[in-house]
Amino acid sequence: MADDDMMLMQMEDEEGTTFGAEELAAAGEAGEDDDELEPLENVGTGNLPEFTPVDPTSLIEVEEVRRLPVPPHRYTPLKQNWEHIVDPIVNVLGLAIQMNVKARKIEIQNCEYTTDSSALQRAADFVKAFLLGFDLDDAMALLRLDDLYVDSFEIDDVKRLQGNHRSRAIGRICGAQGKTKHTIENALRVRIVVADSKIHILGAFTNIKLARRAVCSLIMGTPPGKVYGQLRSASARLATRY
Repeated sequence: MADDDMMLMQMEDEEGTTFGAEELAAAGEAGEDDDELEPLENVGTGNLPEFTPVDPTSLIEVEEVRRLPVPPHRYTPLKQNWEHIVDPIVNVLGLAIQMNVKARKIEIQNCEYTTDSSALQRAADFVKAFLLGFDLDDAMALLRLDDLYVDSFEIDDVKRLQGNHRSRAIGRICGAQGKTKHTIENALRVRIVVADSKIHILGAFTNIKLARRAVCSLIMGTPPGKVYGQLRSASARLATRY
């Protein structure tokens, strides 16, 4: 055996390959270099996919049509306000609209000038609100604001009433000369339409919920004075929230 100073330590791996001490030292230094972390700004920037922006007009289906039936009692208001209804739908939303006299329906369709994919739905909500009985200015708010909705329900959904009982329930909702209905509208910033046994409410989600609760209380027989007290507290909560 040679001298200890000249002897190289050898190590045999699992496959039987031998490594000298100098080779092991060099491998250890290389391993220390590999343990160094890559800078954070370079992490995840290797092979990221590149997505091109989507053209909003590509999401619009030109053949999509909305047909809204016109109730008989809304023909006269529709004729009187037809120009005011068509103007924002055509000039602002870029849609095509026509009145199908034979089918008695209003047809709204996308066209080549439509640039917003939600324009058709907004126009349909606007026209539907007008056909339900809301004023033109109130219905047009659906075109300007995004958080307005229309909720509809019937008196029978709350309580089944027959004959004079239903008439008295409608009278409690409206009040003398519409006083109760106007109080609910002004306190909760909503609009209410009472069409026989059907009730339609236009407003924000939270306001509609409070207004519907007040109307249901009147249907169940709660005196208007008690409902006024509930409206005052609800109006105060809305004032602090907004």
